[in-house]
Amino acid sequence: MTMVAENETTAAPGTIPAPSVKPPMAMLAELTHRCPLACPYCSNPLEMTAIKSELKTEEWAEAFKQAAAIGVLQIHLSGGEPASRRDLEELITAARDADLYTNLITSGIGLTEKRLAALDERGLDHVQLSLQGVTAESADEIGGYKGGFDRKMAVAGWVEKQGIPLTLNAVVHRRNMDRLEETIALAQQLGARRIEVATVQFHGWAAANRAALMPTQDQALRAREIVNEARERLKGELVIDYVPADHHAKYPKPCMGGWGSTGLNITPDGTVLPCHAAQTIKGLNFDRFPEKSLRDIWYDGDAFNAFRGFDWMQEPCRSCDRRGKDFGGCRCQAMAIANDPYATDPVCSKSPFHAELVAAAEADSHADASELTYRVSPR
Repeated sequence: MTMVAENETTAAPGTIPAPSVKPPMAMLAELTHRCPLACPYCSNPLEMTAIKSELKTEEWAEAFKQAAAIGVLQIHLSGGEPASRRDLEELITAARDADLYTNLITSGIGLTEKRLAALDERGLDHVQLSLQGVTAESADEIGGYKGGFDRKMAVAGWVEKQGIPLTLNAVVHRRNMDRLEETIALAQQLGARRIEVATVQFHGWAAANRAALMPTQDQALRAREIVNEARERLKGELVIDYVPADHHAKYPKPCMGGWGSTGLNITPDGTVLPCHAAQTIKGLNFDRFPEKSLRDIWYDGDAFNAFRGFDWMQEPCRSCDRRGKDFGGCRCQAMAIANDPYATDPVCSKSPFHAELVAAAEADSHADASELTYRVSPR
């Protein structure tokens, strides 16, 4: 199936016209699945890319050039831990040579003050630092790395010293959601300009830890209250992005702003995805870079066109007046719970699977589960 590019729109008789495909704005470059942390909510797949299969420096540089050529403005360098790549400095240079805004998504482990200064000199625009807790004890337990919290605090100080804008990425769950106010206060203390409060999404390793991480409904409601109050109080000082708990919502979020509409992900081995968890959907054909160009993949790739527009939708989504707001929600979640990527997102109160999702979330949120399954790194 070939999707209409740029500003053209066509529709066969009896179908719902699909919006034209616009150029992507952002690209997530997953440089490696290697990481010193072992977070039990990691969104990397359970079967991770081996080191020997990672794209080489020159292949990533070419990907950056092609991304910029089709309209990408910003590149998010992620992993795993991108600092595990010895060529990170060269990759920052390549991204800047392509005139891309560069955001380093990092645990901080693997960075030194000298290395951060070198990245800054080569054109790094922004640092997004992960935060597993507000104390060394809680953060190191979740991260599975002793001394990790202290290193993060040091890295935040180096970032401020270099004058690089800082975002904290705080993944919240049942074990730390009650300390959200302290988390926001820590972001202020560290001089962050933005904090992303992201309720854990149950894909990848998090799916294996649902019973230990699922927040209660009371926690989710309280978290929203805390975020709303802090946004008002800290307006102009700290931007607070909030990703609420899916399992306690009435309607789904507009996942990725609509499938294949805003950005693309490249995994360590060059597989190009419409979203981070797309490989969990059975039956989709994913192209790889550099075997195909990013332009061809974005506009004509089977996986990218699979859920664009509205014509793929089943009822009640197909005739719902929210279809242009949430774009059908999350296809990966439909696959995980309904075993059908075309089904109504079970988060939606109109879904026939909604009651099942709510009941499972309620049971998990009160489960007596203290054991965690920690992420492992590839070899």
